[in-house]
Amino acid sequence: MMTNLELNRRTFIWGAGAALTWSALPARALGVYDAPQVKRVGLIGAGWYGKSDLFRLLQVRDVDVVALCDVDRRQLEEAATSVGARQASGKVPALYADYRKMLADHAFDLVLIGTPDHWHARQAIDAMAAGAHLYLQKPVSVDVLEGEAIVNAARRYNRKVQIGTQRRSTSHLIDAKERIIDGGLLGKVSHVEMCCYYHMRRNGNPPEAPVPDFLDYDMWTGPAPMRPYDVLPHGSWWRTFMEYGNGITGDMCVHMFDTVRWLLKLGWPKQVSATGGIYVQKGGKSTIADTQTVVFEYDELNCVWQHRTWGTPVDPEYPWAFMIYGDKGTLKGSVMKYEFIPAGKGDRITKDVVYEREEFPEDVDEPRIELHTAPATRMHMQNLLSAIEKNHLPVADVEEGHISTASCILANVSMCLNRPVRYDPQRKICTEDPEATALLRRPYRAPWQHPGVWSNYIQLDKR
Repeated sequence: MMTNLELNRRTFIWGAGAALTWSALPARALGVYDAPQVKRVGLIGAGWYGKSDLFRLLQVRDVDVVALCDVDRRQLEEAATSVGARQASGKVPALYADYRKMLADHAFDLVLIGTPDHWHARQAIDAMAAGAHLYLQKPVSVDVLEGEAIVNAARRYNRKVQIGTQRRSTSHLIDAKERIIDGGLLGKVSHVEMCCYYHMRRNGNPPEAPVPDFLDYDMWTGPAPMRPYDVLPHGSWWRTFMEYGNGITGDMCVHMFDTVRWLLKLGWPKQVSATGGIYVQKGGKSTIADTQTVVFEYDELNCVWQHRTWGTPVDPEYPWAFMIYGDKGTLKGSVMKYEFIPAGKGDRITKDVVYEREEFPEDVDEPRIELHTAPATRMHMQNLLSAIEKNHLPVADVEEGHISTASCILANVSMCLNRPVRYDPQRKICTEDPEATALLRRPYRAPWQHPGVWSNYIQLDKR
């Protein structure tokens, strides 16, 4: 990890957290000159999904991938080789273990962030402060006030931020929106169900072990609590701990709830209530709930989430899905298809996921690729590039991602307190509930500072 002295010699000056000086900002961040035609791109978090997002960008635009950052040296070097082979220039990006140094050494037009949830806020705000637009993986944040800080930074720095809730760019769901929702085929909608029944709660009791020499575990942990090292945390292991995320609801509900909000044009829920816990899978180290039911309340409409990481799905064809109920029909949707079922006479309407194997044959051989999401991610990238170049909000703008993320976090707050919570986004408190309000912000491990403390950042609305 760099010392403060080393960083002072470059662009940024860092104290206990990351403070950015006005005079140190690159010229492009101050609007002194236009962004280059070929966008300079950086990636923070060069694991499976970070690389996947970057590869989708490379498929739709000739960009210059300048640098990659990851705390796992082996993962980083493998990513560099793969990116070099895919770039039109054939250039191998510069490699960094500390994202702050990467941001200090280069001027980026676009930064992709594919790190675990507990890192999103600091890295997103620091990258925007350095002059970059963002592709930020979901969820936006690990606590509610982090999300507020990210939205605030995006607006103050005038950055376009696309969140990786790519159902908004999924072809068959766009068709469902236009044909079923906007076409009025559902009638009045007064109930929604969402679910995930995947057995994805990784558990177990691996013994403590020495940290391997290729991993900077302290930097991987960053602002999160320091757990004893027991296995490589990146991959799926970190997702089983509340220390780094918000469980299945924060990971999977955020997608389906965001989709429903987009389809039905919903904003903040009036109230969020949740029950659940570790009911079945009591062995092992995992701290996330294996069972949870959440109600997001709107006027004359409840959106109900249910997940179980055990047992069988209610409908095997829709194990991770949403069901929107209207008085004229029902719309079932997932990442694989949608189905409209009329309440009376009429034909069912269905549409399957669109693959693009013929246009992008390299997808087929890419390790761990989710073939059904690749077209949506490509469309998401194209939409972000359009937003940057034509100055409009992206389809999954950071504020929309924040509402979906924060609502899922509030579900965990409700489950913890065993009572409903009402969030006031203007006052940034839980109404008449100081105990819930205190849970809107997680403590950070020293020396990292929570980005909700805006005094750590120069605010560019002065210009």
